[in-house]
Order: sequence, then structure tokens, then C-alpha cells
Amino acid sequence: MTLEILTPEKRLYNGEVYGVQLPGTDGLFEVLDKHAPLVSALGKGNIKVLETKSQTERFSIEGGFVEVLDNKATVLVEGAAPIK
Repeated sequence: MTLEILTPEKRLYNGEVYGVQLPGTDGLFEVLDKHAPLVSALGKGNIKVLETKSQTERFSIEGGFVEVLDNKATVLVEGAAPIK
């Protein structure tokens, strides 16, 4: 699945991933490869990018939205920063 994480200022992430864990407004949820179409609001929390089953990358966000369509997840966020 292709994942793109965008802020109003720049692109934070773009690449092929196994899945992504997102902070929904009612709790965490995960989108994996070949997920059904989805649009959801995101709350304050952390995004966990599952690049492979053992390699991850994390971002802290203040909120936003995610759209999943045709095996591509587009995440639009405010107040995002990488977590090292």
C-alpha cells in the first residue's frame, strides 16, 4: 500500500508500507494493505508507519483526516513532527 502523510507546509512521508496505525477520534485503528475505502477524522496522538513487519517510523500529530482509496492512504495532518 502507498502511504502519503501531508501537512500544509510539506510532505512528511511518501512510500510503500505494510500498514499504518492512526489515532482516530474514538481511539487507535490500523489500515493494512488492500483495505476497503475509508475516510476518517484523526485526533491528537501518534501515527505508527509499518514499513515492514519489523521496521517502523513514528509521527506525532495534533489532528487531521485520512482517506484510503485504491490501496493508497493519504493522511492530511496539522501540527505534525517525526518522533525519533
